[in-house]
Amino acid sequence: MDSVLPVVITLLALAAVMLISATDRRARTLERRLQRLEGKVDLLLAHAGIAEPEGPGTAEIDSLLAQGKKIQAIKVHRETTGSGLAEAKEAVERRMR
Repeated sequence: MDSVLPVVITLLALAAVMLISATDRRARTLERRLQRLEGKVDLLLAHAGIAEPEGPGTAEIDSLLAQGKKIQAIKVHRETTGSGLAEAKEAVERRMR
């Protein structure tokens, strides 16, 4: 009985690692797919001459950018949209152009 317990624990740990790995791989695949789709939508909007819709906090972000407070603008963008740092930085830099 004592020799079975380590084997069972090892098998359970291996199964957990495999499950986590598969879940992580799926999440990364979905993230890449979402980025490609967002890029396509951006291209379609640009081709059609449609401006990006104004989101929440846009006026505050524009005000901060006018004051030269880029980092604070990125922070506000992250808080209002829930986006990550890189995405918020890209969005704020697009507004600066």
